Amino acid sequence: MSTAKVQIQSGQFAQLPNGTRLHYASAGEPGRPLILFVHGFPEFWYEWVAQLEEFGTDYFAVAPDLRGFNLSDMPIDPAAYKARHIVDDLQGLITMLGYQQAIIVAHDWGGAVCWNLAIALPRLVEKLVIINSPHPYLFMQALASDPVQQAASAYMNWLRQPGSEQALEKDNFALMEGFFQGMGQPPAVWFDTDTRSKYQACWQRGLHGGVNYYRASPMHPPTSQATGAQRLELNPADFCVQPPVRIIWGEADQALPASLLTGLERFVPDLQIVRIPEGGHWVIHEQPERVNALLRQLITS
Repeated sequence: MSTAKVQIQSGQFAQLPNGTRLHYASAGEPGRPLILFVHGFPEFWYEWVAQLEEFGTDYFAVAPDLRGFNLSDMPIDPAAYKARHIVDDLQGLITMLGYQQAIIVAHDWGGAVCWNLAIALPRLVEKLVIINSPHPYLFMQALASDPVQQAASAYMNWLRQPGSEQALEKDNFALMEGFFQGMGQPPAVWFDTDTRSKYQACWQRGLHGGVNYYRASPMHPPTSQATGAQRLELNPADFCVQPPVRIIWGEADQALPASLLTGLERFVPDLQIVRIPEGGHWVIHEQPERVNALLRQLITS
């Protein structure tokens, strides 16, 4: 593996068979093994800049903007953000890039989508690495019946409300930045002036796509207006994950506690978990070199 830093190319677009146009950044040479990095909320491809620089040396490393974020298509209708549509986008992207399979690394909402991808289309996934994103069945159970998780996820119901995107835009995106500064962690050192300007440029392109992920999903705590996860009657046998799964979990995450890992081995036959006790929800930003080292280890294990 070369130690020279590779150049990241952004401004690339894939017109997918389903009609969606996705923007993506990449590093490394097409034809090498594909490693796909999938961001969450309220982020975009730049979440993975340190990983693109690292893995572009020996992989074709690709980080898309998911539908609804940054430079990718941003439908208005919340129904366009149901998980099956985002899974279809990723399947189309892998195919458009000329591959039949990818190593997938995903965080937060990206992880939620990629759990579903690995369940529905296991042939596409050589290995799945999840960073602080719960397995859908276990998350459903916690949202439906665990008061601690319901309280930790109460923000999801706020984001589902009409006008949440306008509230997030106020005062120069003060509430958006609060996502990075909160979750039980000290002020985000990584969210420096340069990074802030990049995120604000992304958010200025529109926030309705990102919050529509929450509106489209039944995975939220129950309220008097919407029963959310309590109304779901899911068969656990439908949520087994056949590809190998590797987990990196920041245990100081206040929204997604490490208790969400309990029972995961029921659904994943080939599973390894690495816990970072002091790591928060944004551990990718907090400890990029450590995360890169762990990814190297887990991808080859």
